[in-house]
Amino acid sequence: MVTRTEHDALGTVEVEASRLWGAQTERSRRNFCIGEEKMPHTLIAAFAQLKKACAAVNATEGKLSAEKAEAVAAVADRILAGELDGEFPLAVWQTGSGTQTNMNVNEVIARAAAVPLHENDDVNMSQSSNDTFPTAMSVAAVLSVEDGVIPSAEALVAAFLQLEEAHRGIIKIGRTHLQDATPLYFSDEISGWRAGVEEAVVMLRASLARLRRLAIGGTAVGTGLNAPRGFDAAVCRRLSAQCGTEFVPDENKFHALTMKDAFVFAHGALKALAANLMKIANDVRWLASGPRCGIGEIRIPENEPGSSIMPGKVNPTQCEAVTMVAAQVMGNDATIGFAASQGNFELNVFMPVIAYNFEQSCRLLSDVMRSFCENCVKGITADCRRMEENLSRSLMLVTCLSPRIGYENAAAIALDAYRRGVTLREAALKSGHITAEEFDRAVRPENMV
Repeated sequence: MVTRTEHDALGTVEVEASRLWGAQTERSRRNFCIGEEKMPHTLIAAFAQLKKACAAVNATEGKLSAEKAEAVAAVADRILAGELDGEFPLAVWQTGSGTQTNMNVNEVIARAAAVPLHENDDVNMSQSSNDTFPTAMSVAAVLSVEDGVIPSAEALVAAFLQLEEAHRGIIKIGRTHLQDATPLYFSDEISGWRAGVEEAVVMLRASLARLRRLAIGGTAVGTGLNAPRGFDAAVCRRLSAQCGTEFVPDENKFHALTMKDAFVFAHGALKALAANLMKIANDVRWLASGPRCGIGEIRIPENEPGSSIMPGKVNPTQCEAVTMVAAQVMGNDATIGFAASQGNFELNVFMPVIAYNFEQSCRLLSDVMRSFCENCVKGITADCRRMEENLSRSLMLVTCLSPRIGYENAAAIALDAYRRGVTLREAALKSGHITAEEFDRAVRPENMV
């Protein structure tokens, strides 16, 4: 391997000649061979946006030449276009401040620029890893939620709405505690699924206000040392214009550098979405269970063979993917909550794992909702014959008799019908509490929904 010699404050280090990173990136790459998890592309892209914005503000302040600022912007645009993806090799499991990833971006920009740049003096001007990493985390989080999670959720909501419209007027038996309950419209059941996703989106949107508050301008410990006055607001304006969404300075930089409560709050909304998706996916696979020995009230698309030994078997694989993602998101939430509690003095040093888990949750939820929508929800159909059969056999239709004959008499009828294996009507007439005419007039599912 052909190498070149790079240097930093600790001395020299050999770097593969074809690579754009420098000594600090190389040291981190060698010293933290831990796991396979790398810094997410969304975070690197957020760093590129931030470096571009900071360079522009530094040029406006007269601290950086226009030529150098344009050079930083040009490389940042290449990073955003994905041209330099191979230049960001660092593990999530590194320094808890993310310093090495900040320097990785600085070094790549400095070496890929059309004019000579210094990674610290020029690319990192007016900044510290301690304020750039949390800023990039916040930018990445906002964009991942706005551009990924919410659009996928809204597409799923639209699919549920179409499913509701296609199945209006169909009555089925309800279930509580996995036991028969009173009837409802199938479209009403679907509306509950739809609202579960809609409500989570409302929570996500509410959480974004906190994530929009950026740490930039706090530099090392929150005092803003080496950053010009108003740098934070100017960078936020630039970032807002570049990203097409609003960012504002966090008014208390000491809070911004040390506490990650905004991520705990926002990921809580992601967890709420995951919890609702878990419930929805479980409902779908239970209702589709069978095809002959389960509930079987709905049919889902037959996407692939379900067994390597049982011919003809088809499984609810999309539902299973949803539930696995939900479990992962819930695990990520526990990690984020714990990591956020570990801020010591002027800095939280668990930021890389918070950023990684948050971005993973966003990516997984975005992808799985899109897959579930296209490969399952849009193909769901009701088995009306099975719904009618289950409805007619349900003992809980006796509920509508309670106002006429009392709760205890109605309960006795239901238990008698169950124990003797007869119809509800037969047991009711045997009880002597109601006539056939009264029963037929009262026990009408369409009047119970």
